[in-house]
Parts: sequence; C-alpha cells; structure tokens
Amino acid sequence: AAYANGGYKWAINMLNQNLDLDITDFVTVNMNALVEVVDALGGFDFDLTDEEVVHMNNYCVGTSEITGKSYERIEPEVAGTYHLNGVQATSYCRIRYTASLDMGRTERQRKVIQMIVYKAKHAGLSKIFNIMDDVFPMVTTSLGKEDILQLLPTLIGYSIDETAGFPSSYKFSNVKGSIIVATDLVSNVQELHKFLYGDANYTPSATVTANSEKILEIVGGASNLDDVQTNIGEENTDNDTVVFEKDGSGWTDTSGSGEQYDPDNSGDTSGGEDNTYVQDDNT
Repeated sequence: AAYANGGYKWAINMLNQNLDLDITDFVTVNMNALVEVVDALGGFDFDLTDEEVVHMNNYCVGTSEITGKSYERIEPEVAGTYHLNGVQATSYCRIRYTASLDMGRTERQRKVIQMIVYKAKHAGLSKIFNIMDDVFPMVTTSLGKEDILQLLPTLIGYSIDETAGFPSSYKFSNVKGSIIVATDLVSNVQELHKFLYGDANYTPSATVTANSEKILEIVGGASNLDDVQTNIGEENTDNDTVVFEKDGSGWTDTSGSGEQYDPDNSGDTSGGEDNTYVQDDNT
C-alpha cells in the first residue's frame, strides 16, 4: 500500500520506520522488466499444483494486456511440471488465492528470484550484459548504470541461501478486508534483525514499539485476531477508519475524531521532508 500510494520513497520510508532499517539504495522493476528477464533467460520450469495452474491462467490475461507479451494457456488444468515464459512466471508471482494465501505469493516471488539468479549465473556475462541493456530502461534505481555494471561480475559467485517471509509471527484481522497482522511488531522486528544481521539481542526502537501498539489498537486488540484467514479477497471499506496518509502526515483516524498518530511521541505529525515521487503506470 505504501508503494501504491507513494512510490519507492514511501515504500522505503515504511520499511525503515517500521522495521528499524536504514535502506538508502534501491531497485524497483515493473511487470515489463520481469517478463523481459524471464524470457531472455529462456523461461523456467516449475512444479505447479492444479490450483496454481487455474489462478496463473487467470492472471496471465491481465499480465499479457499490461506488458503486451503473449503466452499459451496451460491445458489441461492439472498439477505437473511446466515450462513458464515471462508472462506466465510473472502471473505465477501474483497468485495469492490458494491455501497458503499471501504468504504463498511472497514464497513464489522468492522462488522466481532464486531461479533468475541461478539461470543468470549460468548464462554468462555476455548474456547478462545484453539483458542489462534491454531491461535498464524499465528500472527505477538509486544506482547508476555504471555502478550496476561493475557489480555484475560478482554475480557469478553469488548465491541465495536461506530465505524467509515477514512477519514470521502473525494472525489475521477483518478490520479492513482480511489482512495479516504482525503479532506483535516488536518481536517480529527482533526476529528480522536476528535473521538479517545475526543480532540475537536487538532491542527495537521506541518508534517500533509505538507502531506495534497502534497496529493492535487499529485491529481492536490481540483478542480480536484470528488464527485462520477468512473472507479472502473481500474489500470492507465500511471499516476503513484508520489510514496511513501518503502525504507524510502519518496515521489518521477518519471516524470523526480527527486524531493523528505521532509514532515517536515528538508532537510532530507534519511528516517532515518533501515526499514528491514519480511512479510508473505499470509498477
């Protein structure tokens, strides 16, 4: 939601503010770039369940329209190993309406990234440089092209080891459609820093603690959280009384109280710096 409302700046701000990170450099890609990369690498073989086949075929329609790339519908719709082209692999990344829900979607995305790295390593530098030339115009990044070109040779010795999704501990709420809620944010941030940096004794900031409490307040308390997600895909706009404003003003209660959320208790809810951004239509 942060990215949809405020592009990469708000996505980075959201991650840094809620997870005690200090991200400064970034790369964002749209569907066109992902389709282009997968096709340039010759496509990927994936084991799909029959449910994934059905949903992937459905998503392919929209992905093809957005990117202008073609695909062949998989028939029959049964489980098996399939060779996916760019449109299909991108659509596979978009699936969340299965038993694994949104956690399954992020796992699929990690699988595709791992496959890209694996196939790129075996494609050779010449192929990688050609892909770089084709895809770079579709990329928004804080790095210059020369910076990325200098990094490419290190790809040969690069590997992705353990991966994980966030949050590691969660439940579900129906306060705004059916959403995943970190239970609680403080302990999840501790686990994140242990996973990323090996810091088993990390103490989250006061901002994370305040945001953790605010999240539970928004969903009506920990007692109102469910172990199982319900109403998958439903939108419940009647209860959208608390939103995170893209203009930097923070959490705003739209129920009539006019309250604004001050995450660090500084008294400042103005949002600080200029948050102008540019976002591609197909991001």
